[in-house]
Formats: sequence, C-alpha cells, structure tokens
Amino acid sequence: MRLYYHPRSSSVRRVLLTARHLGTELELVDIDLLDPADRQRLEELNPNSKIPVLEDAGFVLWESCAIMQYLADRTPGQTLYPQNVRDRADVNRWLFWTCQHFSPALSVFTWENVWKKLVMGAGADPAELARAERELAPLAQLLEDHLSRRTWLVGHDVTLADYAIAASLMYVERAHVPLARYPRIVAWLGRVQALEPWQETDVAW
Repeated sequence: MRLYYHPRSSSVRRVLLTARHLGTELELVDIDLLDPADRQRLEELNPNSKIPVLEDAGFVLWESCAIMQYLADRTPGQTLYPQNVRDRADVNRWLFWTCQHFSPALSVFTWENVWKKLVMGAGADPAELARAERELAPLAQLLEDHLSRRTWLVGHDVTLADYAIAASLMYVERAHVPLARYPRIVAWLGRVQALEPWQETDVAW
C-alpha cells in the first residue's frame, strides 16, 4: 500500500499512528504542497487536492478517518476499531466530531501561529486567534467533561478516536493552543504521547 503524505500534516499523522499501531507497512510518497508538479499529481488522485491519500492495488481512498477505518478493517484481530456495533458507533461519533468541529477550531491556531509565518511571512492576527479561542472553548470543555469519566475516549483502551483527536493536537505547544485550563485533556494527551506509535511518528523541527 502506498500513502501520499507530508510528515507535518496532522491528518496524515492520524493515518501513520493507526498504521504503526496495527503493524501495517506503507510505502510513503512525500507530497510538497507548494510544488506545482506534486500538487498536480495529488489532484489526479484526490479531487479535493488534500493529503493523505491511500492507494491499495488500484483502490484509491482519501479522507484521513476513512483511511484509518480501512486499515483497521483489513487487520484481523485488531482492537483499535471495535467490532461491537455500539462501541464502533461511539468511535465513529468522535471521528466525525473532530473532523467537523474540533480540528477546524484548532486549525486556526496552527495557521496563525505556525504556518502563516512560514508560508506568507505574516504575523498572527489577534482577532482571528480570539475568535478561535471562543470557538474552541465549548468543544474543549465537552472533551474535558467526557474524560472525567474515563482514561480513553471509548472503552478501556486506545482506539481510532484517541489517535484522530490527539493528532489534531500535535501542534498544541507550537501553536499556543490554550489547553492549560483543561487538565484532563492534557493528561489524556500525555497518555497518547507516551504510546510507541506516537513516539515513532514524531516529527523533528
């Protein structure tokens, strides 16, 4: 299987965490999103022009959470994506939640405090950061409250839900995401970061 990726993408990180946990071997093809030739090659695979993209014997799949599910489903005996229908629905709930709500709020911090300077040479916009903090607050509180009752997001062990949301937080320090007021999220993220797949997929700057 071939994964078109960039190592600093949080969406890619979700897939890499899953693959490492499952022991799935992937051929990695680095895509430079600023290179016109690479961008054209990506658009031929994914009309959304986004990474990651998985290619498996002619089957092309995009959307990071769909790829996570696919890798789990093709791995016998795995526990990352539970077989129990209610536990699986619960995992799906968190996958959809982070893609639809949590990750977009976090992405403003990442853009303003990390990528904007590198891509445009411009500083962060305080108004945008204030808006992002207002949008993030109720979402972070929801996650904080959920974690008051459990170690992992679903069941008694790490699942795709944990990896999907933790990957969204891979720039929490560099992007100055205001998480200090949410100690349960911080503790949970620490548990994910202590796992071998996280350490194996860490990116040096």
